[in-house]
Amino acid sequence: MEIEKGKVHAPEIGATWLNSEPLELRGLRGRVVLVDFWDYTCVNCLRTLPYLAEWHKRYAASGLTIIGVHTPEFSFAANERFVRAAVERFGIRYPVVLDNGYAIWHAYANRYWPAKYLIDKDGYIRFFHFGEGDYGETEGAIQTLLREVNPTAQFPAVMEPVRDTDRPGAVCYNATPELYFGNKRGKLGNESGFLHANESAAGEYKLPEKIDANTIYLSGPWISSEEMARSVSGGGAPASVLLFYTGKEVNLVAAPNGQPLTLELLHGGEPLAENEMGEDVTRDAAGRTLVAIDSPRMYNLVRNPGMKQKLLQLVAREAGLECYAFTFTTCTAQDDPPW
Repeated sequence: MEIEKGKVHAPEIGATWLNSEPLELRGLRGRVVLVDFWDYTCVNCLRTLPYLAEWHKRYAASGLTIIGVHTPEFSFAANERFVRAAVERFGIRYPVVLDNGYAIWHAYANRYWPAKYLIDKDGYIRFFHFGEGDYGETEGAIQTLLREVNPTAQFPAVMEPVRDTDRPGAVCYNATPELYFGNKRGKLGNESGFLHANESAAGEYKLPEKIDANTIYLSGPWISSEEMARSVSGGGAPASVLLFYTGKEVNLVAAPNGQPLTLELLHGGEPLAENEMGEDVTRDAAGRTLVAIDSPRMYNLVRNPGMKQKLLQLVAREAGLECYAFTFTTCTAQDDPPW
């Protein structure tokens, strides 16, 4: 692989480091540096972590330094304690720096989570990639730049895909796009739109007679804010969310406002089937499918065997459920049922 020589040095990286002494790019001259912009609630970022972990294992001793730049998409993700917990939970061993003020993000003129910038031994950006995928190409670029450090270096073949959906033959369909609950970026299907668009007053949401696909609908009492919608307990029906989605997997970025709480999930008005239950879903003795919302993070709600179009309902019988965003995965492996 031939990579053109850059003409501008990569911007420096500062701020708060979680699991490393502070690093400077000028102090890493002679090494290859991979800068990875990520957020611990971002499903696309999380799906790249196994590759980053393996590249760190394979190439750190040969001259590669990976730096994870954590730039928060939501305000709670700027909390150092939450990011530290995520770094530990995901077993990240390469250096991670907090970019809460977006200083590094803007210095790189970055616009995406995840985004990878590969910097050569002389400090020039030589390769970049946005989003998931092309892992073999990225690892090949790492090897190319490491051979500029040591022309006689011997490396293994690029790693095998860690998921069947990363292999040739996987099919990615059009799915429901990322949807936000906050009144700044989001849009509701309710005829009223957002009620009382501030954090001091709850609104009672009513469902229309007909709902559209790929649109969030609230029912019952909710408080609206710029980033999220928060459930409120009342004397009537519980707060709930309705969404007719298309996708293979459904994730929810959520948090408890105070004590942990339990969220009930329904597919077409029924508990999820065993082959639909996401990683964070359990079934209780009564057969209900539930998610324990215990910290601010991304929760995997649904894992369908193939692409599906389904009516998903979230039922919050307790106050304090904070919903930030739905995200979806769209790719199926070659052997998966397509629909």
